[in-house]
Amino acid sequence: MNVGDLLRQPHLWACGAGEDGIAASSRVRLARNLRGHAFPDWAGEDENLRVWRTLEPVLRALPSMQGSVSAANEAMTDLDRQILVERHLSSREHARKGRGSGIVLRADERLAVMVNEEDHLRMQSLECGLRLHEVWERMEALDREFEERIACAFSPRLGYLTACPTNVGTGLRASVMLHVPGLVLMEEMAPVVNGIQKLGLAVRGLWGEGTEAVGNMFQISNQMTLGAREEDLVGDLDRLVREVIDHERNARARLMRSRETVVRDHVGRALGILGHAHVLTSNETLSHLSALRLGIELGIVERLDRATVDALLLLTQPAHIQRAAGRPLGPRERDEARARLVRERLGEPPRRRRVRKTKA
Repeated sequence: MNVGDLLRQPHLWACGAGEDGIAASSRVRLARNLRGHAFPDWAGEDENLRVWRTLEPVLRALPSMQGSVSAANEAMTDLDRQILVERHLSSREHARKGRGSGIVLRADERLAVMVNEEDHLRMQSLECGLRLHEVWERMEALDREFEERIACAFSPRLGYLTACPTNVGTGLRASVMLHVPGLVLMEEMAPVVNGIQKLGLAVRGLWGEGTEAVGNMFQISNQMTLGAREEDLVGDLDRLVREVIDHERNARARLMRSRETVVRDHVGRALGILGHAHVLTSNETLSHLSALRLGIELGIVERLDRATVDALLLLTQPAHIQRAAGRPLGPRERDEARARLVRERLGEPPRRRRVRKTKA
């Protein structure tokens, strides 16, 4: 698997779809384990290796995974594994795993299966925008195909058995990545988060559990997996996310009515820094790209499109910067390379020279 090939195709986030750009992506993940095998963290390396060698050809042969590629963790560099994390195809925990773990990935990145993370399988379906039902249908098809070939650990009373008790039951985690700068700028995100948590859902940062919401990006996901149907979990999350999107739209409208000059200044400063800076950190870049994305969606910035900004949200991450450079870079070199990339992508198109007509 040549992870570098991923850099030559646009990420799903850069599709330009979504509810006014507020919903960046939708994901459904299923945790599954093989019947009769110890969970990965309890099994030894040899057993994990046997599980990987058993599952890898089965997964690649599934109808839903046609055209997929695979790679064992020990065959990838640290940089390759980090690129998969930055593209939300692998978890940080899985990237730290060694021999006996691996990934099977469909070329379009819409389906990916981590083998021997916390569970034997972490299958995920990913799509841009708010498309939870579409993502779930794709995930359900993959799960059905897999279980026709491999027996999973299952209890008639509890449901699917998983390494972590919070995943027992359906093993399902559905999530939506939201860009909500309006709620943040209006200082209304905290009560929204409190309300979401009271309903039994989780709110996390850009990179999932234990991470900050940099760039005004928040993940909302279900927490309950036991005693509910998968379709109901997906439907409940979809309805809640649509309510948050309505709140964000309302916040943006109030911002433009009451603080338009402040918003325009916020966007203009971000555009100025991104267009001229020679040193940019990851978090600083995400913060300014968030402001620029808001400006595009509000019609303040007209010469750029959201897909360009969405691509930069990913391509300016540390591993992607180093892969594009073709060599490891120190922190300062990364910050300089990041700024250079942003300037190039956001630069004004070259002006045409006027050719003076001469008299014959």
